[in-house]
Amino acid sequence: MSTSATTGPSHVVSYKSTTIACYIGIFCQAIVINLTPILFIPLREQYGLTFMELGLLIFVNFTTQVVVDIAFSKVVEKHGYRPFVVASHGFTVIGFLLFALAPTVLASPYPGFLIATVIFSAGGGLQELLLSPIVNSIPTGEKEKAMSVLHSCYAWGQVSVVVGTTLLVFSLGRESWQWIMVAWTILPALNFVNFMKVPLGSPVPENGEHMGLGKLAKEVFFIIAIVAIAAGGAAEITMSGWTSAFFEKTLNIPKAIGDMTGVAAFAFMLGLGRLLYGKLGARMPLPKVMMAGALLAVACYLVVVFSTVNAFALIACMMCGFGVSLLWPGTLVLAAKRFPQAGASMFAILAAGGDIGASVGPWIVSLVADSAGALSEQLGLRMGILVGVSFPIIAFVCLRLMALLDGRG
Repeated sequence: MSTSATTGPSHVVSYKSTTIACYIGIFCQAIVINLTPILFIPLREQYGLTFMELGLLIFVNFTTQVVVDIAFSKVVEKHGYRPFVVASHGFTVIGFLLFALAPTVLASPYPGFLIATVIFSAGGGLQELLLSPIVNSIPTGEKEKAMSVLHSCYAWGQVSVVVGTTLLVFSLGRESWQWIMVAWTILPALNFVNFMKVPLGSPVPENGEHMGLGKLAKEVFFIIAIVAIAAGGAAEITMSGWTSAFFEKTLNIPKAIGDMTGVAAFAFMLGLGRLLYGKLGARMPLPKVMMAGALLAVACYLVVVFSTVNAFALIACMMCGFGVSLLWPGTLVLAAKRFPQAGASMFAILAAGGDIGASVGPWIVSLVADSAGALSEQLGLRMGILVGVSFPIIAFVCLRLMALLDGRG
């Protein structure tokens, strides 16, 4: 059952512990999403997995999170945050342990990998569903700052997982991947305990009439917000996926190191943008900052497409991380401000919209890249990213419309 902190000096301290637990939680979500792809090389070499089987693990991870986002929103509103946010970390730990144990207990480990992926992905989906509304429910006048810093922790988690896991695999050997995966269970295990103790607010507003999905679905602002976060997710993940390719080409380094460096560099700029707004953005109107970021992303996409100097394309890839940094968390904040009586269901639908954009966007780009790549691989890459420039443009248009509807245009 959700509990609220009482007033007095302990109030700030107790809700500070809640905020810290949420920061750790979204770091754990980054582990869920990014850990197994880093281990694909040892998994392929040791167990003979095909690229299709490895790709299916990613698909299962994504699909499970979207299903959990949507399926649990109403249940959370009925029973409160605590049982589900605690369970999310339990699922993460159990899923990782089962994944690591699968080759030991099964003659053919791949079915075990699939089952384990469903379990820890359910944990990641619950974390995505719960952490943003938990932070938003904390009584503070700086929700934009808190949400921005929260989502910066995802980026720092991504950097840590990519770099840390790659270095561990390199230093301990690829055959040690199981112990590396077990080591990553420590943080979610500790946060499992944290969320059993920290105070949590209610997933539905305690004052005033609750605004359900039926009413939200009739709001033009909310529909535009779904499109905005989907476009933001597409803009983020599309460029993130291509950054490593430009690192590899520009610096002429091995693909494995290029993948690590490229993803880490993009994630670093993503986290930096969110952290800077969290620390310095109190005086800057969020919609205008987000629109400026979308325009920066448009410029970065165009530089990547048309630049004949690989170093410029490389810098543009990194700066795009900075430009798109607020598109996802900022949309959550704008929607929460517009609909303060909406509960966890609103965050669930927005998160699902962002996930769908993050999946469909790169897929569209890859289709174009494959089609144009029949003539030239480099041409295919650039044509695909040229199509991708539509994502930050759509995000900008949506943000402009939201500002007009909110009377800020």
